[in-house]
Amino acid sequence: MKNSKFRELLAAGAPVIVDGGLATQLEAQGCDLHNPLWSASVLTEDPEQIVKAHRAYLDAGAQIIISASYQAIDSELITIATELALRARDEFVAENPQADRPLVAASVGPYGAILADGSEYTGVYDKGSAALEEFHRARLQQLDASDVDLLACETIPSIDEALALARLLTTVTTPAWVTFCCRNGEQLSDGTALEDAAALFQGVPAVRAIGVNCTGPQYIVELIDRILATLPGMPAVAYPNSGEAFDITDKTWSGTAIEDDWVRAAESWVAAGATVIGGCCRIGPEHIRALRRVHA
Repeated sequence: MKNSKFRELLAAGAPVIVDGGLATQLEAQGCDLHNPLWSASVLTEDPEQIVKAHRAYLDAGAQIIISASYQAIDSELITIATELALRARDEFVAENPQADRPLVAASVGPYGAILADGSEYTGVYDKGSAALEEFHRARLQQLDASDVDLLACETIPSIDEALALARLLTTVTTPAWVTFCCRNGEQLSDGTALEDAAALFQGVPAVRAIGVNCTGPQYIVELIDRILATLPGMPAVAYPNSGEAFDITDKTWSGTAIEDDWVRAAESWVAAGATVIGGCCRIGPEHIRALRRVHA
C-alpha cells in the first residue's frame, strides 16, 4: 500500500476539510459547462481554469482537493486532470511553505456520470455489476499508478456499482474512500439500504473511509449513524450538496441555500462522527473557508 498522509490526517483528531464543488467554482469563474463532459470539458478547453479552481479551494483552507476526473474515461483526460490537481497543490505549497501539504484525491465518478442523463442520481443503469467492474477497471488502474494520494470513488448510487468497486479496490495500492449518493437518510439512490452497500467494503485494505456525497445535508447525520453502526471504527466522510434541488431534465437548480445554515449543519455531522467533511454541488470556497475557520 502506498504511504499516504491520509491516515495521519485521520488520526490527528480534528475534522479533515475536503474541497467543495469543482463545477460550482468553474461556473463562478465564467466557464460554460453546458455539455455532456461537464467539468471535464475544461481540461482541454481552458486547463488554467482548473488550476485556478483548485487553488481557490486550497487558498480557502481545503486539506484535500479532488481532481476533475469525475466524468473522464479517456486516458489523456485522466492524465491531464491529475496533473493539473497536482500542479495546483505544488504551486500552493511553494507559495505557502509553512502550510501543511494538502492531499490530491483522484475522482472516480460513477458510470452514470458519463451518460450525462442524471442516472448517477437514480442508480438506474443498463449494466450489472460485472459490466460496471469492466467499465471502472482501466480508469482505476491508471489512477492507482499515478502520483495522487487518494482515490475518491464518489457519488456511487447503486448496489451493483458498489459491488463492482468493492472487487476492484482489492487490487489497488492507493488509499481510497467510497462515498454514496443517497435519496434519503436510509437508502442509496437505487433504493438499496446504505448498510448493505457499506458492508461490501469491510476488510478491503485500500478503503480507509466510507461516506456520502452529493446528498441533501438534512440526511447526513442519519446516514453517518448507519455507516458507523455497520463499520465501527471506519472513518466517515460527508461532503453533501447545498440542499437545493437539481432538475435532471434541464440541469438547473432550485430552492435556497444559506451559507451559515450549511456550515452550522456541518457541526452536527462532526458530532455524529464524521472525520472528513466538505461540500459537493453548489458549495464553494466561501463555505470551505468557513468550515476551516471553525476547525482550524
